[in-house]
Amino acid sequence: MQEHAPRGAGSRAIPFDAAKLDRLMEAAGLDLVIATSKHNVQYLLGAERAIFFDYMDALGVSRYLPILVYPKGAPEKAVYVGHRLETHQRAVAPPWVPQVRTESNGSVDAIAQAADLIRQAGVPLKRIGIEMPFMPMDAGKALADALPGAELKDAVLVLERLRAVKSAEELAKLKTASELVVASMLAVIAGHGRGTTKRQLSEALRLAEANRGLTFEYCLLACGSSHNRAPSAHHWEQGEVLSLDSGGNYHGYIGDVARMAVLGAPDAELKDCLAEIEAVQRAAFAAVRPGALGGDIYVAAERQLAQITQRDCTDFLAHGMGLVSHEAPRLTAKGPIPYDDTDARQPLEAGMVVSIETTMKHPRRGFIKLEDTVAVTSTGYEIFGEGGRGWNLGGSALG
Repeated sequence: MQEHAPRGAGSRAIPFDAAKLDRLMEAAGLDLVIATSKHNVQYLLGAERAIFFDYMDALGVSRYLPILVYPKGAPEKAVYVGHRLETHQRAVAPPWVPQVRTESNGSVDAIAQAADLIRQAGVPLKRIGIEMPFMPMDAGKALADALPGAELKDAVLVLERLRAVKSAEELAKLKTASELVVASMLAVIAGHGRGTTKRQLSEALRLAEANRGLTFEYCLLACGSSHNRAPSAHHWEQGEVLSLDSGGNYHGYIGDVARMAVLGAPDAELKDCLAEIEAVQRAAFAAVRPGALGGDIYVAAERQLAQITQRDCTDFLAHGMGLVSHEAPRLTAKGPIPYDDTDARQPLEAGMVVSIETTMKHPRRGFIKLEDTVAVTSTGYEIFGEGGRGWNLGGSALG
């Protein structure tokens, strides 16, 4: 990541654009930001997530609550409060934050420590931004009680805008994640054939991603004429299509890709269906470039969609990707995840990353989909993990 002065503990540079965060906080009317989501704490801390809590948050009768406090214009007064089980991890790789306390056991004592350190820092406490969807009720109440004169405001969008343009290091992680997901899918497709269940395919993909250094997040898969994408005892049979849509996490960054397979040679109809989807994808890719409005991606895709034979059963979606699936740039207010289409009317910037996906729910041939991760570059775009875009052929029959 880029280095930004001043430096914190251990002479480490601040790993994010502090001046940009200051501007975003000023525009939102915030004196202080308190980050409590694992993704934003990872981003602001510039360090790996706590090892013990990478997969879960619950512990005993409370939960893990990492807290990074950033005062506007005063990074030298920043605070990190972590759990006692991450003490050794933070000692081995000290964060940039001047004050690091890894003494908490749960949500309430963590927020109490943070509030005490905030008061000691002597920073303005009138307008505090918190991640409301990621602040437990007990911790939120404890914070309000500890700082009675403060106005608590939601800072989720402030932190999302800060992360919207990825650094070279982040782009490399997203590219690696995408490439490893594709490689995992191709290996699973080649190694499985007739009689394999959807549950077996999902488990095989989980293992394939883990063996390649990814944290497996999910596998949505459909086969035959069904549009149901849950793992089940349904068998993949000769002549049937298989759709694999999986998210694999690489050091916090998500590779989200969809690829297609078929048992046997694809017939002319299947080739035409996937070619129509590919045409929509390519039209959307061509609209990705710095300075173009985010909404241009949808304009290009809709123009191509109007020309395909399966328009009535085909949908298009584009959304931002990074530490979170469906983050900025946010390009549509009509997608499956509700949010405003802020970036549809704003220019794309080099370093933004977009997931582009076209889905055909064919009434007879089944669920046919391509999904790609695309980065905005200084001259246009780059596809992360471009392999396996055609009809991949399933392996031999079981038994």
